[in-house]
Amino acid sequence: MIRPADIDAAIDELARAGFLAPTAEAAELSAAADGDEDQLRAFVQRRTSGEPLAWITGTTVFCGETILVHPGVYVPRPQTQAMAEAAVARLPPGGTAVDLCTGSGAIAVVLSRRQPSAQVMATDLDPAAVACARANGVDAHQGDLAQPLPPEMTGRADVVTAVVPYVPTESLHLLQRDVRAHEPTAALDGGPGGTEVLDRAVEAASRILSPGGWLLLELGGNQPAHLEPSLRARAFDRIEVRTDEEGDPRSIEARLRAPG
Repeated sequence: MIRPADIDAAIDELARAGFLAPTAEAAELSAAADGDEDQLRAFVQRRTSGEPLAWITGTTVFCGETILVHPGVYVPRPQTQAMAEAAVARLPPGGTAVDLCTGSGAIAVVLSRRQPSAQVMATDLDPAAVACARANGVDAHQGDLAQPLPPEMTGRADVVTAVVPYVPTESLHLLQRDVRAHEPTAALDGGPGGTEVLDRAVEAASRILSPGGWLLLELGGNQPAHLEPSLRARAFDRIEVRTDEEGDPRSIEARLRAPG
């Protein structure tokens, strides 16, 4: 049995380690420990070492949905929720959506649950991510971007979403130490300027979207300026950059034009 004193000790330890919400995190860790005092202490030790909370508890909440997150799989970020909600708004009933670089499958889960009549597919290069997404009920396929999708998906999707690796290689050292130490580098490193996979995602989306379909990509920094010419060259229009509360770019949205 976990006593109140044990939870108080966990809160103190998390606070000393610099976590901003030690009470909430201690509550999550206590719930995951399921009454086992030794397990709670072990969980707190893992957390103070920098291991993501979602890997320890096994879940996170994204757009109000509980998402399974297996150890080693990229943890969905709160900043991505606005893009996921925008994608839901673009997906018609009975429509088709594809989530590239799906990770745990969080965006695909939100799309499926908000539009249950839609067909939602997902891809990821990492077999651990694909297994995690499938555990979340996602129709996930292993491979690079659109490569593992069946041929009949060409030109069919109403919505394509992607949180590709977009941190510039030269900026990886600026990430929080815990992120660098624990989370998969392959899910973060976007190459020089961070645009290597973003560029390829635009090309992939142009092949699988139907005319009038929408692409939503997470990005940051000055990447929108780099990506807009590429989008226009691939017949995208109605390009809109969405920013966060501080005015920083968080995603870009564009529509594939109909021919003619």
